[in-house]
Amino acid sequence: MTPRAAILAGVTAAALLASGGVLASALNDLPQDAVPIQDPTAALNRQTPAQTPPPLEPEPEAAPAPATPIAVTPPAPVIVVAGTEEDADEEEEAVEEAPAKRVEAPTEPARRQRRRVAIVEAIDKITAESMRFEVEVGGRPVRFQRTLIFTARACEVSAPDEQVSDSVAYLEVSLQPRGVIQVNEPRQIFRGWMFASSPAVSGLQHPIYDAWIVGCKA
Repeated sequence: MTPRAAILAGVTAAALLASGGVLASALNDLPQDAVPIQDPTAALNRQTPAQTPPPLEPEPEAAPAPATPIAVTPPAPVIVVAGTEEDADEEEEAVEEAPAKRVEAPTEPARRQRRRVAIVEAIDKITAESMRFEVEVGGRPVRFQRTLIFTARACEVSAPDEQVSDSVAYLEVSLQPRGVIQVNEPRQIFRGWMFASSPAVSGLQHPIYDAWIVGCKA
């Protein structure tokens, strides 16, 4: 092989590798079709497995009752004598010298646990078709009904010290009809936090589509 042919072969190989990398990056940004799942909702917000309660302690053994009644003598009354002014001054000095009580700092609340996948449920109000599917946080967007595109930025479950078990997710939802040639950019119709405990308040409300967060999972 001549040096010129070797140089041309090297340039051609480099160009093919570069075009392959650009093509792979472009394919990774394209939305993928939603796939229905059947995960139960109750298992999504569960923090830790239920713990078996500790066994009950045995009751203490009581002493047997006496055979004959026992006479109880009431204590003698305590007579309080008013002190002098010197005694009052000494009491005030003792109170002032008493050390102040330590005020404990409030404990910091536990942080919410982050999850890798958001579980979303969407419905087409015209065809009455609904689907529950997964959207990976920071991953490829997911397309529902060939038009609705979901992107997940975060998904968290409530901390153990919170009173209500909940799942929250930060989602971006866009509209873009699927076609051979994408002429228009996706039009964003929702961006913000969705709460599984209040889907009617924080979910997507659209003339055609409704969508809300169901839970998060690792």
